[in-house]
Amino acid sequence: MRCRASRACWARCDNRCQQSRHWMMDVEPAPFYKKIVEFNGNCDRLQHYELRYPGHAIICAVFTPAGTGGEDGPLHGKSFIMVNYNFMTPETAGRTRYYWFQLRNMRPDDEELSKMMSDDVKHAFEEDRDVLNALQKGMSGKKTGHIDLPIDGGQLRFRRQLEVLIDKERTVDAALA
Repeated sequence: MRCRASRACWARCDNRCQQSRHWMMDVEPAPFYKKIVEFNGNCDRLQHYELRYPGHAIICAVFTPAGTGGEDGPLHGKSFIMVNYNFMTPETAGRTRYYWFQLRNMRPDDEELSKMMSDDVKHAFEEDRDVLNALQKGMSGKKTGHIDLPIDGGQLRFRRQLEVLIDKERTVDAALA
């Protein structure tokens, strides 16, 4: 996957996904990545998110020395690229199985780095688990409408389109029954 971007926005990449991507220029690397990148100082950072139907997420993070990133031109030789694939499989209306794996462009045989990265990602997910469970509980027993924030536009469009796809599938299933 070649991850390049132009600006911060959510956009439909086709009828199968929503995506957001943007470069943050001359910023400090996040702590997780600071201990991985092979350069010192600030970075230009790309965050690329794709939500694909029915339940896949692809996250691409690029860290390149400050002044070497952006949408044009080749990436710096010391750029760090991590692509994270996430697969969600609903079991019920309120329970989903979650699978993931990640790839990186450096030190592929470094088992210690692989373990550290996997442990850190698992730790971050466990921190999010309580929030995700509380959100599910609130959504299952909601008494008021949702508060839709502009920053959530892509995810909202994804959910709405997924509902359309599910309704179409139900219609086909009913016709075949």
